[in-house]
Amino acid sequence: MKNLDLKLIIIIPAFNEEASISSVITSIKKHVPQADILVVNDGSRDRTASIAEKCGVVVLSHLYNMGIGATMQTGYKYAAHLGYDVAVQVDGDGQHPPEQIPYIVNALVKNRVDLVVGSRFLGEGDYKPSFARSTGMMIFSKVVSAIIKEKVTDTTSGFRAAGRRCIEYFSGRYPDDYPEVEALVLLHKKGFSIMEVPVTMVERAGGRSSITPMKSVYYMVKVLLAIFVDLLKRT
Repeated sequence: MKNLDLKLIIIIPAFNEEASISSVITSIKKHVPQADILVVNDGSRDRTASIAEKCGVVVLSHLYNMGIGATMQTGYKYAAHLGYDVAVQVDGDGQHPPEQIPYIVNALVKNRVDLVVGSRFLGEGDYKPSFARSTGMMIFSKVVSAIIKEKVTDTTSGFRAAGRRCIEYFSGRYPDDYPEVEALVLLHKKGFSIMEVPVTMVERAGGRSSITPMKSVYYMVKVLLAIFVDLLKRT
């Protein structure tokens, strides 16, 4: 990977990912050996934390399940405190191929933007979400694209690389619950630069998603309301 002088951290939010966490960490070490790895264990009830510790990475554990928003903010606080230049979010379920981490980091540095989002819908990926998710993704894409006046295809992607300014901002403020979409709006409102790059993702390596069709509807309504509240705020 280019930019070997960058201080790079990979943040892995994990909740009950004992089936996949070891392979995710091993693959990151193989493809991005110069990066530090942080697993933020969000109150898992299984062996996620102990397996990650045996892999030789830093593990921070919440006492109880707090959600992806709080989990990522914990990671960003750690990254900001230790002065990392770039923080990459890689989910603990194995859906984000670590071999693509150098690609999104290089895009961040080369284009001098604050955040790079890996999009499943650019290029020739074969990602096929359920009808409920597909509908929600389409609505989010249209809403966010209209707000930031730039086309965004994958607002819910959690495969992201954040620069130092973005790390500092997220360490102080990060949306709760389902944060990916709202985070883009907050960054735009604060004048941060965002770009998408095409990536491919795979099926989760183990366990199952906690997002049911009913939760997808709840997610969509909750996030849209949060976005409109953010837009009404002056700061």
